Parts: sequence; structure tokens; C-alpha cells
Amino acid sequence: MTSCMLSRGYFCCSSTRKSIMEIGIDSFASAMYGSSDLGSEDAMEQLLDRIVAADEAGFDFFGIGEHHKKEFLDSVPAIILAASATRTKKIRLTSAVTVLSTSDPVRVFQQFATLDIISKGRAEIVVGRGSATEAFPLFGYKLNDYDALFKEKLKLLLQIRDEEFVTWSGKYRQELKNQPIYPRPLQEKLPVWLGVGGTPQSFVRAGMLGLPLMVAVIGGETERFRPLVDLYRKSGEEAGFKPEELKVGLHSPGYVGETDQSAIADYYPGYKESWTKIGRDRGWPPVTKNQFDDMISPQGVLVVGGPETVVEKLLRHSEALGGVDRFAFQMDIAGLTHQQLIRTIELIGTKVIPKLRQNN
Repeated sequence: MTSCMLSRGYFCCSSTRKSIMEIGIDSFASAMYGSSDLGSEDAMEQLLDRIVAADEAGFDFFGIGEHHKKEFLDSVPAIILAASATRTKKIRLTSAVTVLSTSDPVRVFQQFATLDIISKGRAEIVVGRGSATEAFPLFGYKLNDYDALFKEKLKLLLQIRDEEFVTWSGKYRQELKNQPIYPRPLQEKLPVWLGVGGTPQSFVRAGMLGLPLMVAVIGGETERFRPLVDLYRKSGEEAGFKPEELKVGLHSPGYVGETDQSAIADYYPGYKESWTKIGRDRGWPPVTKNQFDDMISPQGVLVVGGPETVVEKLLRHSEALGGVDRFAFQMDIAGLTHQQLIRTIELIGTKVIPKLRQNN
């Protein structure tokens, strides 16, 4: 077990873990890529084309989120992932995230076990409570039960993953009595990641369960999450898990251009528009250029720039968090066109991923 010490008031490992950083993309299947006139069928076809491009470019994974709004097409991520599974060969296919609090764990498992069969063993699930709350009234759940729902349903999902015949009872679902659940995935243990925001108990929960962690950092400075990541690792090691079992992923907005200047010119206008709109819904102030400049600074959360800048920033983020095993670019809600997204996939595949491999 790695020796650890207290530093600056929080738990800190004595050395940064070294591992090969997996690189992927998380998409919310926006119905409008740079054009409000783009139809849903074209937007979906372009999304599938980007997943194929990411596979061919050597990306490690592609994730589809879950929303229930007009501007997104990702209400059933497993179907999109299954469609992409028939057109790809190596890339792992995951949710990003499945809102487990408002889903039936039996159906979630069945969907992703089926995806695992279609993809020949490439399926994963990232589950979370969901930062967007439109699914709660849609499926008849109360926001007051936000955490209790997730806690109970996560326990059931993990039991289904580990046991073919399930006996279970809880508050929010009918009990199961020695019920067999099929199909079973090709993988012996279907990977389940826990998607988290900034709530300490979520990091502790992931550590105690030994689940890999996907941290959504969308604002401010990434290094401010170090105490929470250390809390995850401490909780996991105290629960008996080995350090190498406690994987950390990072999900942040990002975009790669030919140069820093061209990346900023492409990204900022759409980012400002999209995140100002999101802010109106969530009570955030409008995005300003000064705020954007802070977030593309070396410590800021946005991974936006030319290939060299992006590589340096990813390595810096990994060091700041004590080691990052996986990074997900979230780049399709900044008003970028399909052509711009295809080009950034090419740049990441040819210039960012090889450079990261050299540094590992």
C-alpha cells in the first residue's frame, strides 16, 4: 500500500501515481452543431460518424450522456452506443452518465449487457445522480429522494452485476426473489464507474465500493478537487482495495485546434452562448471573456488549445490530482460544427495521444 501523509490540511499520497492516461470523448448528442437548421436524423448520423472517427483515430472510449431536453438526442444512450458498436472495432462504449436515480437497475443492466454482446465486450457504464433534474418529474420521482434513490439503486445494480440470481428488497422498487436476470455480458464483470461532482460523500462512497471514479470538473481550477480525490483513495484503501484498483477519470470541456489562437477563436463564441444559457437555468452569471481566459490558463479547467498546450495541460491536471487514469473531452455543446469536431478528433489522435503515450 502506498505510504501517505497529511499535507496542507488534506490526505495526500507521497507520490503521484504513474499510469497510461486513456483518452476519450463524452457527448450529449446535441441536435444543433453550429446550425439550428440541422435535423435530428442528420445530427445523429454525424454523431455516429464521429464515434467511428474516434475509433479509427485510436481513442480509448466514447461516452454518451443522458438528458431529456429538446436540444439533446441522448435520452436512451444505450441505443446510440449499440448503433455505434456495429460500426466500430476497438473503442470502448460507455454512458456519460446514466441517471441511475430515475432508472430501473434491472433494465440498465440488461441494456448494457446487450451492448456488451453487440460490441463483443466493449461496454461500460458510468452511473450518477444527475446534475440535470428533468428526469425526476418525467419518471415520477421526487427530488427530495435524490440521494436515497441513487444509493439504493446503485446497490441493486452492483448486486445484479455480481449475481445471476438476485434476491433483493428496498423502498423504491418491487422486491426480487431469486430472480435470474439476463442477458449476462461477455465481460466477466461489466465495468461500472461512479460519476461525481463536488459532494464529498460521493467520493467516499466510490472509494468504499472500490468503483472507478469519473469526476466532472466544468469550472474553476482542476486542482481544487485534489482533497476530494485523496478522500476517495483514502476511503478505498481503508476498505481494502489496492491503489491500482482505485482509478480516477476526469471529464472536462475541451477542444484542440491547429494552434492556441485558432482553438480559442473556434471555441469561445459557442462556449459563451451555450454556458450562458445553461447558467440562466441554474442561476449562474453570464460567461465573460475574462472568466474564459482564467479557465484556459494552465490551472483552469478548460482543455482548449493547440496540441502541445493540451498535452501539457492534461499532464498538469494529472499531476495536480495525484494521477489521472482517464480523460474525457466534452466538446459538443460549444456550437462547433461537425467538420470542426472531426478535425479535433484527428488532431487528438495524431498529435495528443501519441505525445501522452511518450510521457508515460
